[in-house]
Amino acid sequence: MNIKGELIVVIINKGYSDLAMNAARSCGARGGTILNARGTGNDEIEKFFGVPIQPEKELILIVVDKEITENVLMQIYKEAGLETKGQGIAFSIPVDDMIGFQAFEEDLSNLKLENENKIIE
Repeated sequence: MNIKGELIVVIINKGYSDLAMNAARSCGARGGTILNARGTGNDEIEKFFGVPIQPEKELILIVVDKEITENVLMQIYKEAGLETKGQGIAFSIPVDDMIGFQAFEEDLSNLKLENENKIIE
């Protein structure tokens, strides 16, 4: 099975992963995997960003169709970005091949139709 997609990676303060997942779902993402993580931020990074660095993090992995990646990233930033309590950052990585996503493939056409007219304000 050859499905083109994107892996969205979100790094967010512990306890705020719901902010990012709700934002992603509002743009058509189906779900994600949340992992516990620990940041290695230091005083210089804290001074640069102007926000305190919380070492306990959650790492969220979300696979989405390539066509909705930008909307999902923008919505995550809006609802869970650096200027929120979650202080999240997000980026995407291309996924060229996937297997085990039969439901994902079957629903792609439905998700595309639902999200064609969705505009993030």
